Amino acid sequence: MTRFDAATPAERRKLFVDAITAHRRRASPYLTIEVDEADLGDDAGPDPELGVPWVQFADGVVNLDCTDAELERLKSLLAEFPAFKIDELTRPEDAEGTNARVSAKADPNRIAQFLDGVLRRVFELPEDVTAWVVEI
Repeated sequence: MTRFDAATPAERRKLFVDAITAHRRRASPYLTIEVDEADLGDDAGPDPELGVPWVQFADGVVNLDCTDAELERLKSLLAEFPAFKIDELTRPEDAEGTNARVSAKADPNRIAQFLDGVLRRVFELPEDVTAWVVEI
């Protein structure tokens, strides 16, 4: 894999497919996707004080932290991905929000579509958000 960022929906999905493929070939523990901090404006997307949104994928599971509102949007997104389901929700007492683990037993293309949906619809990021594969 030679590129690690993308800023359009089609490029992000291709990047995510390539990252999932590299992750599986390398048998790495997980892959991590973050958004570019510069894309977090005051008027759109998640609260910058909560940190940079991230998503991890490993062993057919998508892992993300989300606020209550983001969790509701995640549930709405899952309605479009019937093969995906929430396996576990964890609400640590010492942290704001919820950690969601979503089973994603699908091909890399479908997983990539879901990951892009998480960035755009769950985290409410702009269409041209730059996503970085920061760890494979």
